[in-house]
Amino acid sequence: METKIFSKDQIDDAVELLAKGELVAFPTETVYGLGAIATNEKSVKGVYAAKGRPSDNPLIVTVSGEEMMRKYALEVPEKAEKLIKHFWPGPLTILLFVKPGSLPDAVTGGLKTVAFRCPDDQLTHDLIAKLGYPIVGPSANTSTKPSPTTAEHVYHDLKGKIAGIIDGGATRVGLESTIIDLSVDTPIVLRPGEITPEELSEVLGEKVLINTGKVSDKQIPKAPGMKYRHYAPSAPVVVVDDVADFPQIDFDKNTGVMALHDQLAKIDLPTENKFDLGKNLVDADHNLFGGLRYFDDKKDIKQIFVQGFNEGENSLAYMNRLNKAAAGHHFNK
Repeated sequence: METKIFSKDQIDDAVELLAKGELVAFPTETVYGLGAIATNEKSVKGVYAAKGRPSDNPLIVTVSGEEMMRKYALEVPEKAEKLIKHFWPGPLTILLFVKPGSLPDAVTGGLKTVAFRCPDDQLTHDLIAKLGYPIVGPSANTSTKPSPTTAEHVYHDLKGKIAGIIDGGATRVGLESTIIDLSVDTPIVLRPGEITPEELSEVLGEKVLINTGKVSDKQIPKAPGMKYRHYAPSAPVVVVDDVADFPQIDFDKNTGVMALHDQLAKIDLPTENKFDLGKNLVDADHNLFGGLRYFDDKKDIKQIFVQGFNEGENSLAYMNRLNKAAAGHHFNK
């Protein structure tokens, strides 16, 4: 299959492919998503096949706004309305009960809930509006690999497996959206993102919990990122929690390092063995997946050390992704 690259002026061509049941990757402010019409079960199953994604991992439904969401949500509680008014369009995904029979089990995993997202990206809005249907939008990468933040990343993973990619340039945020579960009495963040639990609590006027439990092998996760290995390059990743520990590491030609600019300058390694995460945590959020992909393409790199952060709720999303990439491995002196 030929994978076509579309510019922002070729949205109609991408819409035509989606309407035919084909798969098209699209940009959002967080990462690139892999689109298929959410009500087309055959197309949705094609998303799982293209990504190599486990079939019991529910998909996020990407909508153009609250009006489209209401066609599929069983009800939209006041809490959801508050969050939608404040954060949509934006990097927030809201889990609600789904209208029975409105979406195929391939989307919901057979659960009574589904996650809705309205991205802050005009290309995606135009795409969905012209299509007239919501689309599923898991990250447009091979399952378990770092999420894509450029069209080039998508092409690297899915060339020949999908019909098209809309090139919207590099994404702004770089980490996937926050997912909040409103199908329970007390709202709970199932996946941290740019929007913090503190910000959600402030808008809702009540405490928002943070999920810390693990999903068992027999359970179907309510949302993406809760059960399976994610974001991992080929080489093992190790988290360095304290920058003072970097001098204790025995670096060699097969070592990769990802750290903030000032820290990276202190490490005696060739330039090609380093990846600059930027000046601060916001930069690191944006650059994390790009760095993991950078080293994934370097076959001589056998281990990657990555700077960790302890900045409270602001670093939740970064550390969530990094810990998954590292399978929980941290540097011990």
